Amino acid sequence: MNMAGQPVTKFRAGAVSCALWENKANVNGRNITIVKATVERRYKDNDGTWKSTGSYGRGDIPLVVFCLQKAFGYMLEERSLGDDES
Repeated sequence: MNMAGQPVTKFRAGAVSCALWENKANVNGRNITIVKATVERRYKDNDGTWKSTGSYGRGDIPLVVFCLQKAFGYMLEERSLGDDES
């Protein structure tokens, strides 16, 4: 997955966000696009520096679910257009 580029789209709820990334692959001689999701929570450390984590507390879980539902909906819409084979 090319994480160095820009995400296809991003969904945010509070400090939680979900980014969708595209990766091209060749499967059985067919070029396809695979879409993957990453989820993170942003926070400031004691020095005031912004950081990211993949750790979520009880209050974060509904935000994670919301972002993932939005991401899944986007993936379904794209697949119905024939753009996603994952």
